[in-house]
Amino acid sequence: MSAQPSSATPPSTLERVRTERRRRRVRRTVTVLVLVVLIAAGFYASLAIGHRVYSAGEIWRVVRGQQVPGASFTVGTLRLPRAVLAVLVGCCFGLGGVTFQTMLRNPLASPDIIGISAGASAAAVVAIVLLGLSGPAVSVIAILAGLAVALAIYLLSYRKGVAGTRLILVGIGVAAMLDSVTSYVLSRAAQWDLQEAMRWLTGSLNGAAWGDVRPVLVALLVGGPLLLAASRDLTVSQLGDDSAAALGVRVQRLRLVVVIAAVGLVAFATAATGPIAFVAFLAGPIAARIVGPGASLLVPSALVGALLVVVSDLVGQWAIGTRFPVGVVTGVLGAPYLIYLVVRTQRSGGSL
Repeated sequence: MSAQPSSATPPSTLERVRTERRRRRVRRTVTVLVLVVLIAAGFYASLAIGHRVYSAGEIWRVVRGQQVPGASFTVGTLRLPRAVLAVLVGCCFGLGGVTFQTMLRNPLASPDIIGISAGASAAAVVAIVLLGLSGPAVSVIAILAGLAVALAIYLLSYRKGVAGTRLILVGIGVAAMLDSVTSYVLSRAAQWDLQEAMRWLTGSLNGAAWGDVRPVLVALLVGGPLLLAASRDLTVSQLGDDSAAALGVRVQRLRLVVVIAAVGLVAFATAATGPIAFVAFLAGPIAARIVGPGASLLVPSALVGALLVVVSDLVGQWAIGTRFPVGVVTGVLGAPYLIYLVVRTQRSGGSL
C-alpha cells in the first residue's frame, strides 16, 4: 500500500518570514511598553522618595498646580524638574549613542568614546576656570564646542567617505588631547572654580531647574524626529556603504544629517547635566539584547537611556548611604562593560 500524503503542509517561506516579522514586532512592542512602565515607576519614585516621602495624592495635586504645604516646594520646585531632566537627557544620550553605533557599525562608536563629550567638557572647564563664566553661558559654550569637535572629527576622518574605524580612532585621539587640556586647566584652577568644574565634569542632576529642561526638550523635539525619519536608511546602512547605495540610500547625506542630529542631542544634554558617563555607550547594546535582531533600536535605546539615568540618580541619592552624582553611578556600571567589550573584540580577532 502506498503511503497516504500528509494532510498538514509545511508553511511556505513567505509564511515563515511573516510569522518571524510578527514575532519581532510583538517582542519590540512588549519591550517598549515594559520600559515605559519602568521609567514611569522610576519617575514616581524620584518624586516621592526623599528625606520626606510624599503620597501619590500629594504628588498629583502638586503636578496639577495645587498648593500643598511642603510638597509644592519640595516636589514642584526641587524634585519634578530633576526627574523630568533625567528622562530627557537619558533619551538624548541613548538616541545619540545608538545612532553613532549603528551608523559606524561599531559598539565603541559612542560620544563618550570618540571625543564629543570630551570637547563639551573641555570647553566648559575653560569657560569656568579661565573665563570666569557660569550658568547658561557655560552651557552655550559647551554646546558650540561639542558641535565644533564633532565637525573636526568628521573632517579629519573624511577620505572619499568616512570609514567607521578611522572616525573612531581619530575621535579617540581627539578625546585624549581634550582630556589633557581639561587636566591642565584644572591644575591651574582656584579652589572655588575647581569645585564647580568638577561638579560639572562628573555629570550631575543637582540643582536642576526648569530653565535647564527647556533647551533639552527643544533639542529632543527637533533631533528625535529627524533620527526617527532616517531610521530605515540607518538600518540599511549597516549592510555597508556599497550595498546601502545600491538600495537607494544616499550614504554621505544620511551620515551628515544623522551626525548633526545626534551631536545636537548629546551636546544639549551634556550642557544641561555634564557628561553623564557611559549612558550613550550602554543604551544601544542593552536595547539590542532585549529587543533582538531585525528592529530599529532608536526608540528602545532612548527609553533605556532614560531608565539608566533615572534609576542611577535614585541609587546615587538614596541607596548607598552617601550621595553621589548620577555620573558616578553610571561610570561604575559602564567601565566594566567597556573593558569586557575591548577584551572580547581582541579575542575574536576583530578591530576596534
